[in-house]
Amino acid sequence: MALTWSRSIDWDTADWRELAACRDTDPDLFFPVGTTGPALQQIDAAKAVCRACEAQGQCLEFALATNQESGVWGATSEEERRKIRKGWLSRQRRAS
Repeated sequence: MALTWSRSIDWDTADWRELAACRDTDPDLFFPVGTTGPALQQIDAAKAVCRACEAQGQCLEFALATNQESGVWGATSEEERRKIRKGWLSRQRRAS
């Protein structure tokens, strides 16, 4: 089942990417290998960049709408986005 996300933000425009704080950061920071040990520190460092970013909401919106399964997007980890998606899908099923 594809996740279709509908909010007022137009996440499919390049505008939010131009504002993204990660544009000036090594992309590898946002794609740690693993979820334990040193990867936890890397995830925290990536989230810190995201939390200071004015495009955080649009980035998360994009990641959810396009099912980004790896990396840190909009200050969320892979596991955090899975939980968000699961909750969203549950609400959609109850609404149907």
